[in-house]
Amino acid sequence: MEPQLGLVQPQTTDLAQDELAAVEKLQRGYHNMRAELGKVIVGQEAVIEELLVALFCRGHTLLVGVPGLAKTLLISTLAKTLGLSFNRIQFTPDLMPSDITGTEVIEEDKTTGGRILRYVRGPIFANVILADEINRTPPKTQAALLEAMQEHQVTAGGKQHRLPQPFFVLATQNPIEQEGTYPLPEAQLDRFMFNINVGYPSEEEEFQIVRMTTMSRTMNLQHVLSGEEIIALQEIVRKVPVADHVIRYALQFSRLTRKGEAGTQIPDFVNDFVAWGAGPRASQYLIMAGKARALLKGRYHVSTEDIRQVALPVLRHRIVTNFNAEAEGVKSDTIVKKLIDHIPRQQYDELDRTAAKMLRDQPAA
Repeated sequence: MEPQLGLVQPQTTDLAQDELAAVEKLQRGYHNMRAELGKVIVGQEAVIEELLVALFCRGHTLLVGVPGLAKTLLISTLAKTLGLSFNRIQFTPDLMPSDITGTEVIEEDKTTGGRILRYVRGPIFANVILADEINRTPPKTQAALLEAMQEHQVTAGGKQHRLPQPFFVLATQNPIEQEGTYPLPEAQLDRFMFNINVGYPSEEEEFQIVRMTTMSRTMNLQHVLSGEEIIALQEIVRKVPVADHVIRYALQFSRLTRKGEAGTQIPDFVNDFVAWGAGPRASQYLIMAGKARALLKGRYHVSTEDIRQVALPVLRHRIVTNFNAEAEGVKSDTIVKKLIDHIPRQQYDELDRTAAKMLRDQPAA
């Protein structure tokens, strides 16, 4: 059954004048961040944009790429430009949950002479966490990190300890070497907003990398945004208006991946190659990512083009392919790209233009 589009009903914008000024600061900060990161990182333009979109949506990110592609350098540099604390946790088979969250130690109370328990914080207490090779540690330890991601707190000795805000986890996986790993189950993968593929640089980019890294040089990075400003901007992202037809468009990406979905005509390539489709969280993240991307691009409303641009990182880890897909070399990325081509654009694009005009014609707050 085709979705009922009808009249466009964009929500009225809730952005006050001071918030509009904050959005302009976000856009300036975005360009300044790109400039600061460009002092250290060559290329990876799409990866940087997707990382920043996830950051302003309060989402966590899984980066998949072979070693040596500057994932750690990118993340630590991003933390420096934002003035945020940064910790790297190297996941290994013998890593324990307490190695991440912290532990209680017994020490002597100097006033009474008795013994007391003191909580020693683990490396999870930072604004930006790099969980390096998350699939190399057992599920019990993975669960400790994933609880922190979901609840923004850790439990130790029966007590809850709040994590610093903003809190942003970037986990990495090596797609090549899988021996001795503990793959994340789908339910845990679903907690990551984005799955970002970090690819090899182009020849010119690699030339620049070699030239930059084989010379003696010192980079002075400027702080672009503070933690408090990021938290405020995360709230503003949620106020960006979304027209009904954009929500319907985002729903199509999730619902068309679900075999047997009542009232939905599933494409043949989904029936042939998909075992399990994306859940409702995918639709939520498509809209949230679309909001953040719209602001970063200088717009105060979300278009269907924003949804198309974030579809791959949102959906690639939420679509489980079957044996037929494995036999024919069909990946989840292939399914998402086919969905982008399958969902008709013309009617949605026309509604985009109508929604944008209606929002422009609204009186200023």
